[in-house]
Amino acid sequence: MEFRHLGRSGMLVSEISYGNWITHGSQVEAEQATACVHAALDLGITTFDTADVYAGTRAEAVLGDALKGQRREGLEIFTKVYWPTGPGRNDRGLSRKHILESINGSLRRLQTDYVDLYQAHRYDHATPLEETMQAFADVVHSGKAHYIGVSEWRADEIRAAAALAKDLKIQLVSNQPQYSALYRVIEAEVVPASQELGIGQIVWSPLAQGVLTGKYLPGQPPPAGSRATDEKSGAGFISVLLRDEVLTAVQQLKPLAEQAGLSMAQLGVAWVLQNPNVSSAIVGATRPEQLQDNVKASGVKLDAELLKRIDEVLDPVVDRDPKRTQSPAQRP
Repeated sequence: MEFRHLGRSGMLVSEISYGNWITHGSQVEAEQATACVHAALDLGITTFDTADVYAGTRAEAVLGDALKGQRREGLEIFTKVYWPTGPGRNDRGLSRKHILESINGSLRRLQTDYVDLYQAHRYDHATPLEETMQAFADVVHSGKAHYIGVSEWRADEIRAAAALAKDLKIQLVSNQPQYSALYRVIEAEVVPASQELGIGQIVWSPLAQGVLTGKYLPGQPPPAGSRATDEKSGAGFISVLLRDEVLTAVQQLKPLAEQAGLSMAQLGVAWVLQNPNVSSAIVGATRPEQLQDNVKASGVKLDAELLKRIDEVLDPVVDRDPKRTQSPAQRP
């Protein structure tokens, strides 16, 4: 496993990080989830990403149980705040009240005294940014988080937050966007701003919800047991990608992966890691063996000719629209 700095911070994270968005606490039973986490550790993954909203807070609890007994200083544990975690009007958003209450709940479920990174899961248009950043500063200064990050924020929002973070003497070090060879909306605006500010990307869905593995074939129904057939595991997210023109283009990557000596999954994860602004690529798993394949993308260098061929194959179906990066106009 190779490691990279998280943005311009001194903290190193594993190039491949383990995320439990739609698995732990919902799709995968606790025993199987623990097996996946232990497999990740055995393969050299030290960075684990979750959020208070995943599986209605259960994902944090499952991860906390799975990491019990591990040397805390050898791990980087990330979580997030924004989406609703309860029925109340203040059980959501980035108000001072919700942030300070939510960090305590996350620490309790994760069974730790601190998280390494606390992330704003979306931008909250209902709360002054100054209030949000002051609350994050208090979380950091109280020792409950080491660093602050954001997720799916626009370039202008990141710039404003970075300026406030500097004034408050805290480190805003990361953004967590969706990014893959099929979904490149951060490249035009978010990445340049982040490079300038010393902010690294922790990217989710580097395999485009599994589409880049090549297992979904044009003109054929999704494989039994795949994410596209399970409403609980994100079928709604993947449906937009299951168009014949997308699936046909992805099939053309197979010979390129073979020539590079990589599986399709390894090629997809390695592709996002070629971007120097990417600090880590988040992968999930329902079976330990899935991780064994994905982690082999760490340290892979794709040559310029291969990257050019990938661009030529996928260009007609790539989404590059920076306007895709957006947060709800109103709190959910």
